[in-house]
Amino acid sequence: MTPRHYGVEDTEREVRRAVLRVVAAVAELLPADQHAPVVALLDGVYATDPVPAVRADAVVVLARLGQEAAAVDSPLPEVRLAAAMLAVARSGPPYPADLVDVIAEDGAEPDPGDDDFPWPGTTTQEEQLRRLLTEDPDAGLTVAARWITAGDIGSRGSWLAEEIAGTWRDREPAVLDLLLAALPQQRNPRALASRLHSIGHLIEYLREPDADLRDTLHAYAAGADEETVGPALLALVRSRDPRALEQVLHRPTTRLLAAAARHFPEAADRLIPVIRGELAAGATGNEGIALVEALAPFGAAAHQALPELVECLRTRRAAIVAARRLGAIGIATRETIDLLCEAAQSSDLALRAAAAVAHYQLTGDVEPALRTFEELLSGTGQTHWYLSALEPLGIAAAPLLPYIEPMLGARYEWTRMAAAEALHWITGSPDRAVPVLVDLVGPTPVGVRALKALAATGQVPEELRPTLRSFAFSPLRLIHDSPLSGQDHLDEELRALARTLLAAP
Repeated sequence: MTPRHYGVEDTEREVRRAVLRVVAAVAELLPADQHAPVVALLDGVYATDPVPAVRADAVVVLARLGQEAAAVDSPLPEVRLAAAMLAVARSGPPYPADLVDVIAEDGAEPDPGDDDFPWPGTTTQEEQLRRLLTEDPDAGLTVAARWITAGDIGSRGSWLAEEIAGTWRDREPAVLDLLLAALPQQRNPRALASRLHSIGHLIEYLREPDADLRDTLHAYAAGADEETVGPALLALVRSRDPRALEQVLHRPTTRLLAAAARHFPEAADRLIPVIRGELAAGATGNEGIALVEALAPFGAAAHQALPELVECLRTRRAAIVAARRLGAIGIATRETIDLLCEAAQSSDLALRAAAAVAHYQLTGDVEPALRTFEELLSGTGQTHWYLSALEPLGIAAAPLLPYIEPMLGARYEWTRMAAAEALHWITGSPDRAVPVLVDLVGPTPVGVRALKALAATGQVPEELRPTLRSFAFSPLRLIHDSPLSGQDHLDEELRALARTLLAAP
């Protein structure tokens, strides 16, 4: 068998690298009589291949065959990086400082080739490097800082810092400092917008964001590039910087108005007219829903938007959330009540539920709501959605208990959670709800909702306390957090709820 049988002398580097991945995949299966020839072949690749990335691959495959090359001292950065990665993988966190220094120095600029094929386990070198550095956050942040200082090529330092913030708790201040330093290094508006989005996501963790960070966001928000102005202004709003409010009023978007309403509820008299204008202009779909929901932080002041909410209900634009908001505002007019009665007969079951509850809130007449929910709860579909609408009815929903109680044993976890929650709202007794909720508690969306419902009962079973302590004091995020998750800061909510329950007698 000659080296050419292995393909490692092919003229194309992509072929040679692919062949080395194949050898790595079967390394543990090689017959004993093939071991020495393969090792000799790989030694030759390591010593003579003209492409440093191929030599680095040979180091990795040799390690899989139990052969260690003295590669950390190699004159080739690609080889030193591969060797350092192998060494930190063996050592585990915390990584030796000298190896971290090698990774920081030699990993700042990736190999320019586009042939970083997956190793066995479908992990490329880049993915493996990020995983290793995320497992040791101190080492990872050290490397991220060096990579950003070196130009943040490919935004790799920024991505690493963001991954650490999404994986480990309480790293937001350090990561935001790094992202601030990385902003001038971004090569194009899309990369810059991505960094600004991440800053906007993380900045809400800070009690008092740094003035330098807010000033930088203000400067980007006042810029001319539409791709970056939006995320910069959103981040400025989330930093609670008062300068953000004026800018939002001059360039209102649904997302900015919703964020401003949440962070500046005291500005109701300035924000509500703008929200009303957007609704009156015919906002539909998710835009309409977000605008109606943006009224919630304003409390009683939201009554100013009564005409627009009524029109949303009439035209079926964001009708479900409009019905809920009309019920919460509590202003009964003949027109509103008639529209709610009509909506309670809709073929849209979620709208029927919302309209029936709002009708009760405005009239105090529970019979229409009971009839509606008897039908909804005895049917099929997303029953937990309807159960979650029952809170405003309170004890008036007691006739529905025969429909709700069997759902405590439902197969679907969200249905069990919503049934337990509704049972407590209606009866005021935690006895039957608590065991169901305790069983659902965990680092998941339904587990967080169950924990919130459990907090409302005031009951903290002793057997739950070890779990709560693990939620409260884990240095790792138990629910990964990122701007793309769609579950903003759910891990922080988990930790806060756990600490609240642990403090309860």
